[in-house]
Amino acid sequence: MSQTHTDQESDHSNEVRPVFYIGQHDSTRSETLTDLQYGQVLNTGFSFVTTPITNGHFHERVVSLLETSLRDAKNNSQPNSILDPVVPPLTVEDTTLFPGTYTSGLVAYSSPWIDLSSPNHAVASISRQVLNLEISYANFCGVRSIIVPGPTQDSAKRGNGQGIAQYARAIQEALSLGTRVGIIIHIPMYREPGLEERVAPLSESDDGINRAAEGEEIDLFSSWDTWHVIRSVCEYDARLLVALKVPRMLPEKELQTRWFSEPLQYLTFGPQTFQMNKAGHPSLTHFHQDMIFTYMRLKHAPYFLLCDVGPEVRAGEAAADSSSTTDFPTLAEAATQKTANSGNKNQWPNGYAAYFRYLERQQETLSDLEQTTLTNFQDWLQSPLQPLSDNLESITYEVFEGDPVKYHQYEVAIAAALLDWNTLRKPTSSPDGAVVIAVAGSGRGPLVTRALRASKTTGVPVRVWAVEKNPNAYVYLLRQNQQEWGGCVTVVKTDMRAWKGPLLSDDDTGSGPAYGKVDILVSELLGSFGDNELSPECLDGIQHVLAPTYGISIPASYTAHLSPISTPRIYADIRQRSLSSDPGNAFDTPWVVRLFAIDFVAQHGVPDRPRFQQAWEFVHPLPPSVMNAAEARRAGGVAGGGGGAMAGAVGANDHNARHCHLTFVCRRRGVVHGLAGYFEAVLYDPIGSSATEGLEEGEQKPDSAKIELSTLPDMIDLKSKDMISWFPIFFPLKQPLYFPPDSELEVSMWRQTDDAQVWYEWMVEAFMWVGPSQRVKIGGSDLCSSRKVACLL
Repeated sequence: MSQTHTDQESDHSNEVRPVFYIGQHDSTRSETLTDLQYGQVLNTGFSFVTTPITNGHFHERVVSLLETSLRDAKNNSQPNSILDPVVPPLTVEDTTLFPGTYTSGLVAYSSPWIDLSSPNHAVASISRQVLNLEISYANFCGVRSIIVPGPTQDSAKRGNGQGIAQYARAIQEALSLGTRVGIIIHIPMYREPGLEERVAPLSESDDGINRAAEGEEIDLFSSWDTWHVIRSVCEYDARLLVALKVPRMLPEKELQTRWFSEPLQYLTFGPQTFQMNKAGHPSLTHFHQDMIFTYMRLKHAPYFLLCDVGPEVRAGEAAADSSSTTDFPTLAEAATQKTANSGNKNQWPNGYAAYFRYLERQQETLSDLEQTTLTNFQDWLQSPLQPLSDNLESITYEVFEGDPVKYHQYEVAIAAALLDWNTLRKPTSSPDGAVVIAVAGSGRGPLVTRALRASKTTGVPVRVWAVEKNPNAYVYLLRQNQQEWGGCVTVVKTDMRAWKGPLLSDDDTGSGPAYGKVDILVSELLGSFGDNELSPECLDGIQHVLAPTYGISIPASYTAHLSPISTPRIYADIRQRSLSSDPGNAFDTPWVVRLFAIDFVAQHGVPDRPRFQQAWEFVHPLPPSVMNAAEARRAGGVAGGGGGAMAGAVGANDHNARHCHLTFVCRRRGVVHGLAGYFEAVLYDPIGSSATEGLEEGEQKPDSAKIELSTLPDMIDLKSKDMISWFPIFFPLKQPLYFPPDSELEVSMWRQTDDAQVWYEWMVEAFMWVGPSQRVKIGGSDLCSSRKVACLL
């Protein structure tokens, strides 16, 4: 989690904001700073400093070796007869970086003059050897982060695909050598002129080949393309991160969001990114500020690296300080040093660092919910609950009960249903005229409390039954009934599907007890995808107790929704779990996760092809004909046998199977790592006075009268703002699916059942149009299935 601090300058002591860690990098620095120089830089407002691994002496040795190799190759008439030059090991003259007290706090910067993607074999070979030597030595010294300059050209540029593959292979080798270091690729957000390294690359000639031609159109996504190739070759290694060069002119939001989803370690700013304000101080545009504030909301927020903005550290200053022969100067010496230091501007705070400290204070404070819950759960994988087969612990119930929004909506829905029942004068199922409410799956009783409160506010009398199968929660419900509900609730310990209904009389004459019906059936069985915690099957099983003509189910219906997403961090996490876990079901599991560092790859605003599309819907209660047919199959009364949709099943649960086929339009190229799943639920749709209050005569009831819940990103603020009970669900792909610009992604998903369990199957295909009426398939995923981790009925 990104660390936070209390704003000491605010009058509000509880205002917490993300902390800015600001680093300093000098691209011309060739020596590691001494402890005194290091302290001088920190005193100007920086948090950390970069250091070169090797120095100018080593550079000269390598250049001499390269020139000799090129000369030998030029004079040799027989091709491929010259052995690759071998860079000799480092010596004490080649580096000023050594193990020390502060070494682990330094960020190493590999030699910017190496050219791993050079088309010249000798240059590429020497560059790779230099990188390996530096990585290995820095790893030995205790350095934990090493920044490596990215390729100077992208694979999207004609003829440079081999160079990017060559670069990626070199980084993969370096990761195997530096077993305890993170390698950070320094790459621009896009190829804006002026973001290149200031040091000339190692090459046989300086012909400017790496500079973009003047007036050449810039491909905004080519830099991301290059990064994608590198991390794919490195198999999404968790130690491979990004240092992103921020341009002076920010690109479109789509590219900013794309990088937001990547594993960012640093945002780097050079002097060309800033503009001077009226007072002559460095500043950034409001667009830059908004981007920074957005990125800092990440759980693993990036650090900032200011490049070539000072302060200048003179080697002579350290030498002068260390040349004193006494520990305490004379009065005359002290006066001389004071006069000298008063003119040293390096002692003052750096203007660029001071500006970032100012931005740090301008951030919106973190809400209590962000501090305690939301930030911690960002992109954290959780296995879906199986409440039918598992008995939940009290702490799990407590987490659910911490969401006031959901229970407020339920209370509003119950109150509206009671008002409608009273207004329409429906007959009740109780002898005394009270409306019978059953809370199916009561847990620790929050919905029972809300039902009683709704009765009190509406003035409609109720009889409440709390049905719970968890024997531990049952004890808690009994206590709640004694201490909170005044004994007015009937608590029943049973699986809701086996409950026969409210007990009316316990006849001892031999005819057996008499059971009544329920007027309003309330449940909170919804999962992150709506139906993934078997709400349809549970409500089917208890529907027999619902009053057949007027009975109300809360919720009345719910829909599942999908959208393809790019989420490299989550994919890397799942991949690591699949390699380390047994039996390796990580890619077969639909994960519950608070999706945050993601990129929605589908285009927004396409007619008939929205970014979030409905997969299917469930409605309760079901028509009696459907329930009767399912019961007949279960009892073996279907003519002809009826094998069911799955082999070995009778098809009693086939009415709860679903299938969808959705098409999404993608304007920009990208990669899909899986599908994000959401749901919407209509708790109750008022039909009486509660729905028409305030309407003119003859005016249609608006859709907004519905009492709803939603986890859809574009609807949650409208329908259930600040609700946190459900995080989205993520259906991963076993292999990322890359697609070019102007592609269509087709998603197929099935909800399968064999009467004993329920699972999902899903796949994604990519198509490109090649004519007005013809498409070609350009890629597709495997058919993924969660059957190995299916929900048991």
